[in-house]
Amino acid sequence: MESGESTPQRIIGRYTGKKDGPLLIVFGAMHGNEPAGVLALEQMFDMLEKEPTNNPDFEFNGRLVGLTGNLKARKKNVRFLKKDLNRQWTLENVAKVKASLLEALDPEEQEMKELLEVVEAEIHDFKPSKIVFLDLHTTTAFGGIFSIPNHDPESLKIALELHAPVVKGLLKGIKGTTLHYFINENFKEEVVAVTFESGQHNEELSVKRAIAALTNCMRTIGCVQKEHVENRHDSILIEYSKSLPKITELVMIHDIQPGDNFQMKAGYKNFQSVKKGELLASDKHGEIRAESDGVILMPLYQQQGDDGFFLVREVGVAVS
Repeated sequence: MESGESTPQRIIGRYTGKKDGPLLIVFGAMHGNEPAGVLALEQMFDMLEKEPTNNPDFEFNGRLVGLTGNLKARKKNVRFLKKDLNRQWTLENVAKVKASLLEALDPEEQEMKELLEVVEAEIHDFKPSKIVFLDLHTTTAFGGIFSIPNHDPESLKIALELHAPVVKGLLKGIKGTTLHYFINENFKEEVVAVTFESGQHNEELSVKRAIAALTNCMRTIGCVQKEHVENRHDSILIEYSKSLPKITELVMIHDIQPGDNFQMKAGYKNFQSVKKGELLASDKHGEIRAESDGVILMPLYQQQGDDGFFLVREVGVAVS
């Protein structure tokens, strides 16, 4: 196992088991002001290093790699320097970045180029038949944890096993996220990706929830055996999610344009119910109201960001 120093590092750690298995690549701090994912990965690598001593029967299948997403923004504790890194993962942008010299790129494009090089190096070195990407995030608001799958049925399966509300259809309202790019169509290997939101940016429990979600992901994809995973990882997430909807779908997203002067109405939390017509925010154009009944997700209470809020509604528990 290799791990980073106390200052932010691109490669947080790498742990390779003695048996074959998937390559699990986990991103933390794709937004630089979201430290929980990086802290969770640091603690996970420390636990994995000690686990064989504490539990001689422990086996790890495959390889886990932890990466800091926006290293430059992480060092400054800001969401991004020039543009949102988690809105740049389009085929056009990726092709441009790969073909450009590092010094010719803006800060987030440099981050992308370096991330792609590390990902490709890990794939070349490990030669996996299957790659799983887990992107760990947090939000500016309190009040809920949730997972976001893409269109892949296995992504939804993994998301459900994280024991948090699943938000379907979110990718229709935004573009250029890791969930859009890290898919089968863009790789020779079998690829699946999931995003997990573990709570508020600076909430101490956000780190513990991220660790629990990562542990459950490793169990679901076969990196670790069920009998070697403590029940507390499930209980941490189940207890926090017990009053939240199991599966939801997107019904509204409010995009923010440059110069809008968007102001979210104070006091909203993730999964707070809202009514159609309810005043949620305002900008230079006037009042912004809910287009339908639902629950709110990711109300924006920071200066940087392109999405003011999302509205979702519960759709039941059937997996489709």
